[in-house]
Amino acid sequence: MFSKSIAVGVLAGVLVCGAAAANPMCNDRTKFLDHLSAKYEEAPVSMGLASNGTVLEVLASEKTGSWTIIITNPTGQACVIATGDSWENITVALGEPKV
Repeated sequence: MFSKSIAVGVLAGVLVCGAAAANPMCNDRTKFLDHLSAKYEEAPVSMGLASNGTVLEVLASEKTGSWTIIITNPTGQACVIATGDSWENITVALGEPKV
């Protein structure tokens, strides 16, 4: 299920990438984490390494339900690719059979 969560995140990123590419919101990853924590109470909940060397992260808040997907390059520059609300954590161990 974890890989499915990453796949959903990547798909969401691809769907909004065109809009984000026109006006990307990029900054140092640490600054994003500080801002998202302070303003939205978001923290990293999942991450994965893309084949191009970037890291895709989903940050979310269980309290507010808000979420943000960022991609960070090896130099630490991060860009927001999607944001939203109504986040829900689903706990399923990797390798469990699909239902």
